[in-house]
Amino acid sequence: MERQTQSYLRKLFGHRGLSPRHRLGQNFLVDLNIHDLIVETAAVAPGDVVLEVGPGAGALTALMASRGARVLAVEVDPGMAALATEAIGAYPNARLLNVDVLASKHAIQPEVLEMLARGREGRPYKLVANLPYQIATPLIVNLLVDDAVRPELIVVTIQKELAERMTAEAGGSEYGALSVIVQALAEVEIARVLPPSVFWPRPKVDSAVVAIRPDPERRAAVGDLPWFHRIVRGVFLHRRKALRVVLARLAPEGIDKPAVDALLESLGIAGSLRAEALDVPRWIDLAAALKQAWGDAKPAEPDADER
Repeated sequence: MERQTQSYLRKLFGHRGLSPRHRLGQNFLVDLNIHDLIVETAAVAPGDVVLEVGPGAGALTALMASRGARVLAVEVDPGMAALATEAIGAYPNARLLNVDVLASKHAIQPEVLEMLARGREGRPYKLVANLPYQIATPLIVNLLVDDAVRPELIVVTIQKELAERMTAEAGGSEYGALSVIVQALAEVEIARVLPPSVFWPRPKVDSAVVAIRPDPERRAAVGDLPWFHRIVRGVFLHRRKALRVVLARLAPEGIDKPAVDALLESLGIAGSLRAEALDVPRWIDLAAALKQAWGDAKPAEPDADER
């Protein structure tokens, strides 16, 4: 198996008339030790089912396949897809799908889910990848909030700033909807911070290898996950406003501010607090209380990022 160093990739790309595409977030890991770190952190072993998104030229794909994992790699760039297909040519346990993994900001491509389901055969799977920065948040969130497709483990390289948002504590400036959603469903830790020098081309920011371990007990505590997701996103969309103000705006017809105040008071939550003041357990309590008080009425569906 050819190890893809920077000099190797430069020669390969030059021979094929290819170049990294900034628009697609193509920054290739050229520190071979980091490839090993990712695979070791994910404990990739024979018989594992692995989803990889953004395989690039297929270095990590081939490494995982060489360990006996059944790998489905999803690559949107036809040129990179061709290189990755060649890199895994010796491994019948690896397949490549040349599509965009996201059908939309809030949905995984059905073709990816269908092929993943066939490969899994009902077994758990892992997401292991050097993710393009721009798809990291929607991909991870979409996989975590869907009970049918949630991985047993996620080990990915992402932008360091995004990793810090995932691990942020209540009250901090980085704490937001993404922090709450991820921590409500999983254990998350930063395994390694990566400088730009381990990539080619070098990004302008630091990156991080993050391990996210979904926890069934945490998932059970959340209850109605789609509801929880909508409430958290809806409130954080107006994170600079007081909770009582935001919840009154999200409330269904017939629910006024005094009713919102009474509900918050019953939970011991001051209505003057902002979204970032609530830790994850209090968010779970709040969402459950709102579900009980508002019934089946849906809160507003914001169109914003997960911050």
